[in-house]
Amino acid sequence: MEKQKRIFLSSPTMNGHEMEYIQEAFDTNWVAPLGKNVDEFENELAAYVGSKHAAALSAGTAALHLAVKLAGIGPGDVVLSSSLTFAATCNPVTYEGGKLVFIDAEKDTWNMSPEALEEGFRKYPETKAVLLAHLYGTPAKMDEIMGICEKHGVPLIEDAAEALGSTYKGRGCGTFGKYGIFSFNGNKIITTSGGGMLVSDSEKDIIKARFWATQAREAARHYEHKEIGYNYRMSNIVAGIGRGQLLTLDKYKEKKQHIYQRYQEAFADIPEIRMNPLNPDGEANNWLSCITLEPECIQRGISPLVIMEALEKENIESRPIWKPMDLQPVYQENDFIQVASFNGKSIGRDIFDRGVCLPSDVKNTDEDMERVTQIVKSLFRLGR
Repeated sequence: MEKQKRIFLSSPTMNGHEMEYIQEAFDTNWVAPLGKNVDEFENELAAYVGSKHAAALSAGTAALHLAVKLAGIGPGDVVLSSSLTFAATCNPVTYEGGKLVFIDAEKDTWNMSPEALEEGFRKYPETKAVLLAHLYGTPAKMDEIMGICEKHGVPLIEDAAEALGSTYKGRGCGTFGKYGIFSFNGNKIITTSGGGMLVSDSEKDIIKARFWATQAREAARHYEHKEIGYNYRMSNIVAGIGRGQLLTLDKYKEKKQHIYQRYQEAFADIPEIRMNPLNPDGEANNWLSCITLEPECIQRGISPLVIMEALEKENIESRPIWKPMDLQPVYQENDFIQVASFNGKSIGRDIFDRGVCLPSDVKNTDEDMERVTQIVKSLFRLGR
């Protein structure tokens, strides 16, 4: 029996414009971590999100690391971080010897709970920075988060790796905090195959980030180093891919929003399925569309694992919700702040236990979407 077409979670989608910029780099022999594509990608990305300055880097994690350094985080410094996120959000704090304290999510957007953040400041008044992730492209409650950070005089670092193109009250995610970062990994809404961007309204800080990212080489004829630097700069070839991708970002966002709506409509008659919530004060890029299953589903034998295995059997990719950082073995000694619970668990743990990320590839056709939704719906028809 012939295997059915593979449906991906979120794979790279080339638009054809990328080769124009790549070819220019080859023609001018700028095949290095320098060049016109790097400069212009920084300018174009900053303009798109509404930031004054940007540094193109080798990965979103590199951007987060430099943001943590710019915030002055050192050994023992407390950073209050989103718990329901990918490990790359918070690992750079550990690189610098900082002390991570994880903040639980809230049910309305799945992002950092403002109430738990305030409790974090009460318990750790010495906090030096807040690290917030916009989960799956949905904007966090930025008015509340910013108000708390400003009240305590602490800088916010926004991990907008999943939220390029998302906005909160018309303002781009990644531009509220002192520093914002974006990722261009292969599964993101646009990709450079691998890469990231650090944005800030501080020209001085972006210049410093570029300096660190090029091995902290001083302006001397010989190779002079007074600080530890990193090999974090983006290549001119990779930046060319990014420039081409940026031209169709809005189109890709519209398609991902359409995918979310298709799932919402398809599952409307199954009360046990809930879509990941959206922030009514913002516009999500819907990077990944997710569902959670009501507790009675688990009792009936329909679990996230059952859904993922049923999809994989039909050559369809899906994956679990991020496992919260407070549950990760590597961070088992770190403090965790929660102020609410659901089903007897933290909000983040409950979402993780009941959630599934569904295929959200911009290349998905209506037929692909029908395949996915029918497989999920069939599990409920069977009643298991």
